[in-house]
Amino acid sequence: MTLSHFRITRFQFARDRVIGDSQVRADDTNVAALELISESGEVGLGFIQTLFTALPDQAEIESIFEREVWPGLAGQKAIALVHRVNRPRGGNQRAFSLPFGEAIQVALWDLAAKEAGLPLHVLLGSRRNRVRAYASGLDFHLSDDDFVKLFGYAASQGYEAFKIKVGHTDFARDMRRLELLKSCVPAGSKVMIDPNEAWNSKEALMKLEAIRAAGHELLWVEDPILRHDYEGLRTLRHAVSWTQINSGEYLDVHGKRLLLEAFGADILNVHAFVTDVMRIGWLAAELGIPVTIGNTFLEVGVHMAVALPEVEWLEYSFQNFDHLVERPIEIRDGYAYAPDRPGHGLVLSNSAREKWARPKRLERGELGAAPANPRLPVFGGVA
Repeated sequence: MTLSHFRITRFQFARDRVIGDSQVRADDTNVAALELISESGEVGLGFIQTLFTALPDQAEIESIFEREVWPGLAGQKAIALVHRVNRPRGGNQRAFSLPFGEAIQVALWDLAAKEAGLPLHVLLGSRRNRVRAYASGLDFHLSDDDFVKLFGYAASQGYEAFKIKVGHTDFARDMRRLELLKSCVPAGSKVMIDPNEAWNSKEALMKLEAIRAAGHELLWVEDPILRHDYEGLRTLRHAVSWTQINSGEYLDVHGKRLLLEAFGADILNVHAFVTDVMRIGWLAAELGIPVTIGNTFLEVGVHMAVALPEVEWLEYSFQNFDHLVERPIEIRDGYAYAPDRPGHGLVLSNSAREKWARPKRLERGELGAAPANPRLPVFGGVA
């Protein structure tokens, strides 16, 4: 089943709530579905996403993809591409003009698993079909009321672990958020915090000690300091014995390898570049360093989570993307379940193509109301 053509469908819509952290915020969704289609008609699906600026018109996305990507895919078999090792040189070592990388890997693996007649997680070597999910708010810009509403709702749905955004210039605000979280989730819940590199190493140590002195136990702190400060991360890891350092989210495969070799993280954080995740996951397993799966579009990361050893947690942040596919990943009672359908199990919805496709770029004020998010109550406040 060689690749014969591709299809791109551009979407743009308002979010049901503002998301963000101590460094960034996003009010709308800018995404395009990439479908790689074989000569037999099988489809591999991935998603091209930008957080802060709208994607160009669909015709331009297609033109760029055809020039920069398609020549390396056309006429090839997906199952023969997913393991291919490249050694880029000179001008060939550059990023695509648009963020195609993750979409290509996900779509190729989807198609490869369908060629093999297996669910993706089985093709990757899974020994189980579910992983614990933690509730992540992407909550930095929410009002206190909406913060409590979100995490209180998550607790009511069976989540037992919760990650909040910290790193505010006013540390008292971070402390207040931790107290608010304690007020709306069950006693004994696992709590994680994520400053998104807002601190330096000494500042992180002082603030973590203040957090513990105030009675807050943390399962981990994520990206407390700059991603490439391997020495600082290693020092912090040894200085703070009562919690774990989770890092690696912002690093490419090369950076993740350096982080692991420096023993700068107790837990390695990865996302949805399937080939990259499996390769670095194997190295992490060899070094005895656990892996956690951060946000992945439509939770496709559940396949890697159940395939890699020692992955205990998958991040779930209640984003309103489910309407884009026919059957979203099942999440219930604090667990995410890997589908038993061939491929990764996500199929672009014809209803989404008809209702939410936006071939032309729209201005923010033209987006209208956000799609309904059946997994969350309605939010309104911004801090």
